[in-house]
Amino acid sequence: MNIKKIAHSKIFTLLILLAIVIATFTILSNGAFLQPRNIRNIFQATVVVSLLTIGAGMLMISGQIDLSLGGIGTMCAMMAAFLMRSGLPWHLSMLAALVLGAICGAFNAVLVNEFNFQSFIATLATASIAQGFMAVISQGRQIDISDRTFNFIGGARFWDDLIPFSLIISLVLLVLYGIMLKNTKFGRSIYLVGGNADASRLAGLRPKRISYLLFMNAGALAALAGMLLAGRMMTSNTVGITNAQFQGLTAAILGGIAFGGGSGGMGGAMIGILILSTFNNGMTMINVPMHWQSVASGLVLLSALTADFLSSRKRTSA
Repeated sequence: MNIKKIAHSKIFTLLILLAIVIATFTILSNGAFLQPRNIRNIFQATVVVSLLTIGAGMLMISGQIDLSLGGIGTMCAMMAAFLMRSGLPWHLSMLAALVLGAICGAFNAVLVNEFNFQSFIATLATASIAQGFMAVISQGRQIDISDRTFNFIGGARFWDDLIPFSLIISLVLLVLYGIMLKNTKFGRSIYLVGGNADASRLAGLRPKRISYLLFMNAGALAALAGMLLAGRMMTSNTVGITNAQFQGLTAAILGGIAFGGGSGGMGGAMIGILILSTFNNGMTMINVPMHWQSVASGLVLLSALTADFLSSRKRTSA
């Protein structure tokens, strides 16, 4: 085992940063930060961000970006709540919402691949459309959810009320997608497309097909994230996971997924999610005003983008 190589790895650096964040907020909160209830809150906060990070992260590895996931996930959760209120069973409502999320992703892929729109412009338009449909479905009001199974999936907790059931779902998906990226032909194809789409096409890959699959995957994962939050809150509203949109992107970039595509993975992204959730929770614990929390979150994203830019320049000049 090469200890020097490990010490200079991205994941080791992220683990050190996570330890520093935990130690800092533990001291500033006089130990309250490490109380079991607060640890549960941190775990709970990672669920939505994890699912958004997986979808957005895989697209980023392929060289694309999706800014519509918050709107899509919130709309799909609203649709699931509306269908259950109309009498459709929970599992069919969830399936319909997942399919709707995938359709929204396919719509993004059409705009990007067939009309050659820049992905960030196309997905911003989709986010606006999703918000409009959401208002139509809900008529501007929240929809309460009374289905016990749906609420169990989103809100149940185990092991002395410490581990959310939804956390287990998100961790399993992080591991499965991580394995897929590193150990399958399709996963390697995503890296090749992100590194150079034209070269990958000449090598026999189909970048357009991969783009469609990744946009649809991101939309379906956003729908799942929205439903898990709605199940935990036992209601679906017009805010939903919208505010978590940029947290998923920040966690992905912080975890080492290159904004320009071609590198990164779910291992680093998982630690990035923990760092971001820990940081946000710590600021709340020490009573930092919300407007300053927004400033701090923006600075974290800016720092992650700067680090990604410097890393990309270093790789290019090497």
